[in-house]
Amino acid sequence: MPPPASVFRTDLFAGKTAIVTGGGTGIGFQVSRELLALGCEVFICSRKQAKLEAAVASLTTPACAGRIHALVCNVRNEQEVCAFVEAVVAKKGRIDHLVNCAGGQFISEADSLSAKGFKAVVELNLIGTFQVCREVFAQSMREHGGSIVSVTMVTHNGLPRMSHSGAARAGVDNLAKSLAIEWASSGVRINTVAPGVIFTQSGFDNYGPMGQTMLEAMGPAIPFKRLGTAEEVSAAAVFLLSEGAAYTSGATFLVDGALGLCGYPFPMADTGEVCNFPVYGDESVLPPEAVLRAKL
Repeated sequence: MPPPASVFRTDLFAGKTAIVTGGGTGIGFQVSRELLALGCEVFICSRKQAKLEAAVASLTTPACAGRIHALVCNVRNEQEVCAFVEAVVAKKGRIDHLVNCAGGQFISEADSLSAKGFKAVVELNLIGTFQVCREVFAQSMREHGGSIVSVTMVTHNGLPRMSHSGAARAGVDNLAKSLAIEWASSGVRINTVAPGVIFTQSGFDNYGPMGQTMLEAMGPAIPFKRLGTAEEVSAAAVFLLSEGAAYTSGATFLVDGALGLCGYPFPMADTGEVCNFPVYGDESVLPPEAVLRAKL
């Protein structure tokens, strides 16, 4: 696979070491690809060895030979996270950058969502991100400084049909703000990139036919009238990692085609029932049809 086009200079991260969780597919794969093209040495992790092997094969080019490494690690498992970070530090001595891309969710109405399913998504997206951040800080960045970017989602207007992920991703955003203050004295910057609806083949495959149809139908409702690309998210993450963002920490960078200004246009179930919210105040100022609907 040829190196990606990048708006950044090719030696931007020369001599630097980065971890990209979830780097085997989707946005994480593209972030890894761009960092490699910019001279960085990259360590990716995923739960599945086969997925990592395929990613390394795709990412390896003559220009980056020897700079891409992969280790199996489930970010939900505290011991595996500790061992993964320890292995990177043992090989390179320090970690300059961390990009948290490991995450996932599934589509479900909240009233059909089990506690087990909710917990699994929170553990992966929120607790997993915290564990990686904590270990990277404890084993390297406390002493050497560094920059961290966590990839979340646009959540501030709610995330219907993915309430579990919305809650977890909002937690990651707040976590970044808290750690940005706590770890500033160590020279550590922490920011988040919040994508809107981004097309990656692995991401769409994960949702199945019904989910794909729903996500594709959202395109016309996005102010930009299209879905985003993994390259657009990667460019934002690379900027926040770079010295160009040297005075930026605790920020949320939206890459969403202005979707965050209007909220996710998920089609919600229509029960055919009238609204049962009562009217408070003078009903006479309401249009007749609104009064009628309120009284039914």
